[in-house]
Amino acid sequence: MKKKIVSTLLLLSLLALVVPAFAQRVDDTAIHRSCKYCGMDREKFNHSRMLIKYDDGTSTGVCSLHCAALELSTMLDKTPQSIMVADMISRQLIDAETAFWVIDSSKPGVMSSRGKWAFQKKETAETYAQEAKGKLVTFDEAIKAAYEDMYADTKMIREKRKDKKAPASMEHKH
Repeated sequence: MKKKIVSTLLLLSLLALVVPAFAQRVDDTAIHRSCKYCGMDREKFNHSRMLIKYDDGTSTGVCSLHCAALELSTMLDKTPQSIMVADMISRQLIDAETAFWVIDSSKPGVMSSRGKWAFQKKETAETYAQEAKGKLVTFDEAIKAAYEDMYADTKMIREKRKDKKAPASMEHKH
């Protein structure tokens, strides 16, 4: 009988550890399926997605640091309680402010011509930065870079969307 109780308690303890981590992963993309600003599928871009929780209990899910910068600049009357970002490798949400960020000019980012990627482990970020010839930076530096890139990135996005809406050229005109 004691063995059964101990086994049950052990199983419940393991579930208590696993379920919250799984719930966090499922909930952020289930609640915020698409980016509020560009409409991109956050599950598809789970390597760059972000989740901003405010002290009033509301939250916003976005696809990238670019769209998070838009959110933070337009929601001036709301105070962020937490800003989470996906670790580029594990895809798990981590604290954006303590993450190790890499600005990578060699690889376009999501919604940006200059990649800005988050990592949970400093060693992983350093390795990525070295391989990509990128720069290891803090969250403040990464979001500042997002704001600096905003005009060019927004112009690039508009042009891409305009090209997609343009009718295909007619090859044979009669």
